[in-house]
Amino acid sequence: MIVEQEIRGVLGSAFKASYLELFNESHTHNVPEGSESHFKLTLVSDDFSKKRLVQRHQMVYTALSEQMKKIHALALHLYTPDEWEARGNAAPLSPNCHGGSR
Repeated sequence: MIVEQEIRGVLGSAFKASYLELFNESHTHNVPEGSESHFKLTLVSDDFSKKRLVQRHQMVYTALSEQMKKIHALALHLYTPDEWEARGNAAPLSPNCHGGSR
């Protein structure tokens, strides 16, 4: 849980989040038990206002530059508060892993 805690800490400092959900999805992939390799991030912030999707991703990747070296995958779902409300306060479900036997 060390990497997950690092990610939460960095994002909490870098963004004024009205909602932040970080889910370790590693257990759904073909990796050793207890791995911290695959994460799903849902982040809602006014910091994303007037930013294109690629700019939002760049903002997160820049903030997490050190942590990205430690993980394999990070699914990003980044919204403004208005976009989040329009989505019914829900991020899309993650697809099943296609890279292994799980």
